[in-house]
Amino acid sequence: MKNLLLLILLLLTNACAFKPTNKHDVFQAQAQLPQEEAPHLRNSLEWWYFTGHLKDKATGEMYGVEYVFFHFNPTGKKDWQMVNFALTDPQQKQFRYDYKLESLPELLPATLPLNLSMQKKSQQWSLTGQEGAYHLQARMADHAGHAINLITKPAKPVLLHGGTGYEQYGPVAKAGYYSYSRLATAGTIEVGGKQRQVEGELWYDRQWNCNSVMSKDTGWDWLSIQLDEPRTEIMTYQLRNNITGESIKGGSHYSAQNQNAHLDGADFQLEPLEYWVSPRSKQRYPVKWRLRIPSQGYDLMIEPVMPNQELSLRLFKAINLHYWEGMCKVTGTHNGKPVTGNSYVEITNPAGAAAARKAAATAVSEQR
Repeated sequence: MKNLLLLILLLLTNACAFKPTNKHDVFQAQAQLPQEEAPHLRNSLEWWYFTGHLKDKATGEMYGVEYVFFHFNPTGKKDWQMVNFALTDPQQKQFRYDYKLESLPELLPATLPLNLSMQKKSQQWSLTGQEGAYHLQARMADHAGHAINLITKPAKPVLLHGGTGYEQYGPVAKAGYYSYSRLATAGTIEVGGKQRQVEGELWYDRQWNCNSVMSKDTGWDWLSIQLDEPRTEIMTYQLRNNITGESIKGGSHYSAQNQNAHLDGADFQLEPLEYWVSPRSKQRYPVKWRLRIPSQGYDLMIEPVMPNQELSLRLFKAINLHYWEGMCKVTGTHNGKPVTGNSYVEITNPAGAAAARKAAATAVSEQR
């Protein structure tokens, strides 16, 4: 589960003195597809989330993409929508992103196929399609010469997390959650004003009912892996209480034979090995991880292609939100044999962020 919009909801709650509600959320024994792909009326918080690695067909150069539509209705009355769009260029060590948050004039209809859109300045961002076949179009308004125009189709069947399409986050929350863990993707991206024909694979997350975690002390770590051989996918998450140190962990292992195994917190160890401190936010993010899943025979190393993949969002003039979502590479072993792959990692409200900010402030004060 991704925590960015939970932070926004928290800020809205504090600023507007209303109590958020999830009375319109949809809880079922099993996700009902394809209906769950459509917007849920008055949903507390939901999203359609794409991340992945794309290769320039002419040069072989790799690029990272994040593209997401958020929809939320914290009061059960008024809809809000947000779009985030980011491109990673490891060759030039550049990370560019754009975003917009707005209230909607009317409720988002629960219709398929998807037809989500938002306009920023003269640029239109859109997501259309359903069931793994999507068209993603976007052009950054704040960074000229950065755009995507991509078509996807499913390379593997849908992955129902938790076995039912509902993930239980301990006693904290129950959220609808399924993925297309491999979307064969082709089209164009534009980076630095140069258009490139690309191909590759995206990971798509669909989640809903996600406002149950409402604390400034909560952080999320989320990780997706697409291994080259065997063509296996792994998703892990960790919900952290940065005050008590308590955490809730889980995930999914999706084999090359399309077998779905739920991962409990005891099934894996995710160990941060190196850290990077953002010069902008002063937040301290882990940027190298070791993931071990003994029951599945994995010992993996996840490393970003570049450390600075932090998004800093300025909202409501006085609110700044920071999170790290980055393009990563995977190396390691499976049952003792070498494996490689691609990954995307998201970290929000990292553990130790407050301590890092305090330390930075102290250092500045001592220099004066």
